[in-house]
Amino acid sequence: MIEVKNVTKKYGKTVAVEDISFSINDGEIVGLLGPNGAGKSTTMNILTGYIEQTSGEVTIEGYNTLKKPKKAKRQIGYMPEGVPLYTDLTVKEFVTYMAELKQVDRKTRKEKVEKVIEQTGLKDVENKLTKNLSRGYKQRVSMAGALVGEPKILILDEPTVGLDPKQITEIRNLIKTLGKTHTIILSSHILSEVSQICNKVIIINKGKIVAIDTPENLENKVSKNDCIYITVEDAEDKMSKIKDKIPEIKKVELIEKNEDKTKQYLIETDKNVDLRKKIFAECAKENITIFEMKKADTTLEDAFMKLIEGGNK
Repeated sequence: MIEVKNVTKKYGKTVAVEDISFSINDGEIVGLLGPNGAGKSTTMNILTGYIEQTSGEVTIEGYNTLKKPKKAKRQIGYMPEGVPLYTDLTVKEFVTYMAELKQVDRKTRKEKVEKVIEQTGLKDVENKLTKNLSRGYKQRVSMAGALVGEPKILILDEPTVGLDPKQITEIRNLIKTLGKTHTIILSSHILSEVSQICNKVIIINKGKIVAIDTPENLENKVSKNDCIYITVEDAEDKMSKIKDKIPEIKKVELIEKNEDKTKQYLIETDKNVDLRKKIFAECAKENITIFEMKKADTTLEDAFMKLIEGGNK
């Protein structure tokens, strides 16, 4: 378990994070989100023990990071952004070196290195120099370096940045698998990724936490109304009449005219009211041909933007 209580970090007169508090339970996969300069990196560096907070308390698996730093750091495997590897080492040599740095018992070191290499899908390239690997494999090597030593907590900073779609999928699946046996903190700019992987999100802006919740709850909180996208053939602009006939409709807005003479409208309704059947029936009465009709779901990106914009006002 991770507990952060009233933590502030100052660089001279500049406040990087201010009085932040949160807890992360065992087995959770938590997304740490925020715009550039929000305090994400500072928060992660404090958690890993790379820098010390100015005030406040951080406890990792029961160990205070200032009073018992070695024991606290032993609980953490850290995968930094940018994949810093020793390029003149092979995959196996790098992971072994990381095991030595973490003081993995010499008697079991070889076995544990082999286990991590298998776990991260590196067996086929274990004897290749890291500089000769693809970006995706380099990410896996960095992940293996974080995993060796059997830490309870993994902190992953932008683990899929720079990868192609296939590599992103592979790393995501690996993170999901690791989440079954580890507590994971994940920093990412890809909000759809966080929504798919994480069961809790911490959003930080201007050094302060603006939200802590599940992705689903955050999406629901910022969604004031439901919206429907509808594409129709409406040469006589009869869609405006639909609003008058269905009182639950708040707004009908034309958002696109297509080359095939179809039009796309955004229909805003009361929250938790599904009017698709009523809209279909009224369009039929007005001889409006429907090509497509779908509900517009609020995404984590929508929630993120609204929360950040609210904090900037």
